[in-house]
Amino acid sequence: MKKLWDMFLTFARIGGLTFGGGYAMLPMLQREVVEKHHWATEEELADYYAIGQCTPGVIAVNTATFVGYRQAGIAGGIFATLGVVFPSIVIITIIAAFLTNFAELKVIQYAFEGIRVCVCVLIFNAVQKLWKKSVIDQPTMMIFLFVFLVSAGLAVGQSFYPELFSVSPIVYVVIAGVAGVVLHGGNGKKEV
Repeated sequence: MKKLWDMFLTFARIGGLTFGGGYAMLPMLQREVVEKHHWATEEELADYYAIGQCTPGVIAVNTATFVGYRQAGIAGGIFATLGVVFPSIVIITIIAAFLTNFAELKVIQYAFEGIRVCVCVLIFNAVQKLWKKSVIDQPTMMIFLFVFLVSAGLAVGQSFYPELFSVSPIVYVVIAGVAGVVLHGGNGKKEV
């Protein structure tokens, strides 16, 4: 039971202190889950994040559920999930009660502009950490370049024809997974 509460409190701290969504949570998830508690390795966390990206729901919630389930089964998944969403429920309820009264204030608008810039930096830092552990050889570099170029090209096309160029992230994840198997020869061994 102590481990379940520890997971709940850890993910509640992550959920309450990280702003900007799932991508911005990655540095704190890595610090808490990998470095502090050793509930997953960096590679496993990257895998959970990739799976969380292509399954329904919020990435951070999905990742918390995977980590919790791996550590303590169904109860761990439930406690970790409740932990990560609990602060959001409380904060959103409070904000919803008061924000409509203050949303038009310039100081609030400027604060949100600053927070958005900060979130961009947090996401960039998370990408750097993921890059070091994910792009490890020539095949993974080829997969990265392919997905990046296709998604950038589709993003440009989407600005002109949104309904024609809209592609689910699941498509990228599936293509990258298949490419990883094909480019590494499907031998089951990870080359470093």
